[in-house]
Amino acid sequence: MKLDTLSPNVEKVTRRRVGRGVGSGLGKTSGKGHKGQKARSGGGVRRGFEGGQTPLYRRLPKRGFKNIFAKDYMEVTLTMLNKSKAEEVTAETLLSEGIISKVKDGIVIVATGSLDKKLTVKAKRFTKAAKEKIEAAGGKTEVI
Repeated sequence: MKLDTLSPNVEKVTRRRVGRGVGSGLGKTSGKGHKGQKARSGGGVRRGFEGGQTPLYRRLPKRGFKNIFAKDYMEVTLTMLNKSKAEEVTAETLLSEGIISKVKDGIVIVATGSLDKKLTVKAKRFTKAAKEKIEAAGGKTEVI
């Protein structure tokens, strides 16, 4: 026997044959019991149905508001910018270098950490402190 000839042990499950006599164990009512909604063809209730009682999802209060037009920016810290090898830093360069995983609706630069080199940073937004730290290091900031 070789490792490349091994195949997974697939368990063969036989189909349940219902309504084939009392000796099968699933005869007469075919495992559905006697009468009632769940015994009927197409019977059963939808998810969340509580027998006509007001369901839980309607009894609970609705809270808050989700703005579907809100912009979701990727936060980039100054420590992350230090890892970049590019002179001109954009969302695309950070993505290609693997510093960020997604661009989302753009990037926002926040002032966490410190910047050790001179960079030209292009982003959708900058915090006030981040802009000051980049310019103090001799770099430039551009809002796209």
